Amino acid sequence: MDACRGRQHATPPTTLVRVSTTTTPGSGDEPDAASHSVDSTSAAIEVAEAASELDEAVHAPGAEQPETRPGLRGLYDRFAHLIHELGKFGAVGMVAFVIDVAIFNLLRQAGVESLTSAAISMAVAATAAFIGNRFWTWRDRERSGLRREYTLYFIFNAVGLLIALTCLAISTYGLGAIWPVFTEPLAENISKQIVGGALGTVFRFWSYRNIVFRTAS
Repeated sequence: MDACRGRQHATPPTTLVRVSTTTTPGSGDEPDAASHSVDSTSAAIEVAEAASELDEAVHAPGAEQPETRPGLRGLYDRFAHLIHELGKFGAVGMVAFVIDVAIFNLLRQAGVESLTSAAISMAVAATAAFIGNRFWTWRDRERSGLRREYTLYFIFNAVGLLIALTCLAISTYGLGAIWPVFTEPLAENISKQIVGGALGTVFRFWSYRNIVFRTAS
């Protein structure tokens, strides 16, 4: 037992000696193997760095992405002009909307009948909208004559007014005859300004863009 224990305790020093001798310079093939391992590790690091740089370049915000560009940027480029027209048309419409609402409610407070008040307020607002659309929204369009444009503008605008007035009449005199709440000012504004105004606006934009302020042929 003592001999075995002595042999077990003697083994670690022998192993330590072997490790120290393998790291001694000039031991033959060992330095070559170590340098080969270092070169392989460096090459692997360089490849990983190159792959990382390539991945960053491909997914960079400004990098060209042929597969996604047609679906996003390409779609915007295709309808950019229409989007700009809609933005200007909407801004002009908001100004006209404020004018319409202000005049309509002033006339109603003065005791003027609702349909008459609506017709007057929308006529004034339409004139302001014509000026904004002619000289801002579609200022790049061909000038086909003020008389022609103004006449067609008010013809199509009258159709838009008729749409809004129809919504107001249905609400005030149709539904109002059954439920008196529809004859109150809030219900009148909702039926005329929101419902009728939205439907009339869609029709106006289409007619102004394609007929009144037409492109050069």
